[in-house]
Amino acid sequence: MAIDRLKILVVDDESRMRKLVRDFLVKSNFEVLEAADGEEAVEIFFNQKDIALIVLDVMMPKMDGWQVCREIRNYSKIPIIMLTAKSDERDELQGFQLGVDEYISKPFSPKILVARIEAILRRTNQLNRDEIISCGGISIDKAAHQVLIDGKPVELSYKEFELLTYFIENKGIALSREKILNNVWNYDYFGDARTIDTHVKKLRSKMGEKGDMIKTIWGMGYKLEEE
Repeated sequence: MAIDRLKILVVDDESRMRKLVRDFLVKSNFEVLEAADGEEAVEIFFNQKDIALIVLDVMMPKMDGWQVCREIRNYSKIPIIMLTAKSDERDELQGFQLGVDEYISKPFSPKILVARIEAILRRTNQLNRDEIISCGGISIDKAAHQVLIDGKPVELSYKEFELLTYFIENKGIALSREKILNNVWNYDYFGDARTIDTHVKKLRSKMGEKGDMIKTIWGMGYKLEEE
């Protein structure tokens, strides 16, 4: 089912920065609007009624991020992520008083930015793709964060839930540990893959007989197969 892609407004006076963020967001299936300064950002915001979230740089000509934030907050509670070069506590406090949802200091990893954007959109209920997914008697309700196996609820930790969801969304595909870390743990995880093995072990045991659906691929990772 095709869903309308959510619109993100990226505001930064550095075009290189905007391009970097835009490329990552487009890859994650968002539509991206860009503004090079605060005035342009406010103009776009008021012309386009359906923006889902704003990524806003603090230091900009014409109108800085704080002013943009004040203007928009007079009319809207849209989620705002501030990008700042200075990790100054005073700035952060000012940001939270103005109703900034998240605060990321430069330089940052675009992957982490995308993960934060998705987390905020999930929290504000804008990101509810394919709410219920199922496979071989397992049913996952993403919005309610609930798993049913043969109709019975199963208690999973947050990470186990994410892991099972990822397996089901990629059923039949061999997934390397590295790929699982990048997708489920949402960042380039520097550590060892045993973290995954431990989670898979716990997940399998909670799934009872259905745990056999998660196959180990020696030397590589795992794959979920419908029995």
